[in-house]
Amino acid sequence: MTNKNRIVPLTSAGTAYHKTTLPNGIRIVTESIPYVKSASFGVWLGVGSRDESPENNGISHFLEHMTFKGTRKRSVQQIARSLESVGGYLNAFTTKEHTCYYARVLDEHTELAIDVLADLVQHSTFPVKEIEKEKQVVIEEIKSLEDDPDDLIHDFFEEDVFSGHPLGLPVIGTVENVASFTRDQLQQFTSSHYRPESTVIAGAGNIQHDQVVEFVSKYFQPAAGKRQTMPAAKFPKRTRNIIHYDRPIQQAHICTGTLAFSVHSKKRFAALALNTLLGDGMSSRLFQNVREKYGFAYSVYSFLNFLSDTGTFGVYIATDNKHIDRSLHLIFAELEKLKKTSVKSGELQRTKAQLKGNTMLGLESTSNRMMRLGTGELYFESFIELDELLAKVDAIKMEELEEVADILFDENKFSTIVIKGENAGRA
Repeated sequence: MTNKNRIVPLTSAGTAYHKTTLPNGIRIVTESIPYVKSASFGVWLGVGSRDESPENNGISHFLEHMTFKGTRKRSVQQIARSLESVGGYLNAFTTKEHTCYYARVLDEHTELAIDVLADLVQHSTFPVKEIEKEKQVVIEEIKSLEDDPDDLIHDFFEEDVFSGHPLGLPVIGTVENVASFTRDQLQQFTSSHYRPESTVIAGAGNIQHDQVVEFVSKYFQPAAGKRQTMPAAKFPKRTRNIIHYDRPIQQAHICTGTLAFSVHSKKRFAALALNTLLGDGMSSRLFQNVREKYGFAYSVYSFLNFLSDTGTFGVYIATDNKHIDRSLHLIFAELEKLKKTSVKSGELQRTKAQLKGNTMLGLESTSNRMMRLGTGELYFESFIELDELLAKVDAIKMEELEEVADILFDENKFSTIVIKGENAGRA
């Protein structure tokens, strides 16, 4: 049944990790957690908005919606009730690089969860009537995003940072594209990208690996043909850019940042620590200075996103229109301070403790463990033990923070996006 099987003994957290690769290329990764009564499963597909063009942008996300609109053996209503009728949960999401269909059930319903997930990703029928109906649903979702500037600004930011690259396309797509999608397009995109070799089945909870392999082998069938890939695109050379958008809103929303590191970078953990120290949580420098000291914002934070071959770093703030210039000045002053002044040992130790605590608290959920398994396999084709992860955080050195700050915090390479009230004066 299998051509590769790796079993890792119980970890310090009392769980066991297993990996199997089926002959058709599907990878199955599980983490057995015997002290819970639930199980979380995810079907991870290596396709997202970066696999699209401007002409079909949004099709990965629209396809994710349409898989729930009927299969060969289940109607829309039967899909909706399939797991909820046994107390379970079923959903999906699309990112720039992945699509994930996931379920959480009581452990006794493991086979049902795998059956339903397999049915969705393999046997959706895309009824024309449902396509036309779902177009309106997604268009309303796009309108909702347009009305939500604190989310919309991140799309504007990525559009500028990744200018001309598929990563700059919004995951949700455009109204024009969504309105134009056809059944043939959905079927062609599915056959090209929903491939066994780019599929990972991740499961975490009170499950047995061999049983999961058995169910996956039963419900997931080999697919014909080869996966279609997009030609590699070059990332743009970064230069300073400032773009203003006017909207009928009361606050100004600001996002400023630049390209950062990939998920494979050796600087990843130092970057995580630097981001935590700068703008993650109430104790961060940005929160304490911009909000607590000056009262300029209710929401201010920094962020760091890792992708397979690049990443983004940025700072977001929502403030009064009259505080745009002053807020940006304070943000860049904090970045400059981290470049020129060494972080004190006590602050670094607190940051490390915060990072480790957040990591361990996240593992309280079987869903989060499943997410960690799926992304770990897609990006690294391996599983990083918790102890190893914590050790990497402990090993972060002061000099590494300084090196990362020097690389990232170059204002001349920052894109700054400002969305503000239509009647406000220019910043």
